[in-house]
Amino acid sequence: MADVVDPATRSRMMSGIRGKNTRPELLIRKALHARGFRYRLHCDLPGKPDICLPKHRAVIFVHGCFWHGHECHLFKWPSTRPEFWRAKIGRNREVDRAAEKRLTDLGWRAAVVWECALKGRERLPLESVMDRCASWLTGQDDFLEVRGSGTEP
Repeated sequence: MADVVDPATRSRMMSGIRGKNTRPELLIRKALHARGFRYRLHCDLPGKPDICLPKHRAVIFVHGCFWHGHECHLFKWPSTRPEFWRAKIGRNREVDRAAEKRLTDLGWRAAVVWECALKGRERLPLESVMDRCASWLTGQDDFLEVRGSGTEP
């Protein structure tokens, strides 16, 4: 199936997608700060976490469901260039797993907040997401994953 836009337009559209300071990330940062948590941004740790909380020896990744291949209502495999996208998203998943393992080996705790927890028809109330994050930060668990309501394990 052919793309619905020409290559130049597609290139312009893709170049506008940000890797840092995304809306979901800004939402989490603002809510963490309002709850009294102080953090650093994009620290130099494996996986380049979005939010680092050195006091709690914890990091938070805010993953986009498409780019990290989350099986939820926000993710759909592209119909154009399927081999490219399967390889790219598969590699992103591998990098995520390796980064989480390296962080654990270094004594850091990791949380993943998925985009579907903050947006779309299965989103959770922000208070609920932040309650889970705050509880995890002050607790002892090594890992937290926050997903939209329809994708809870």
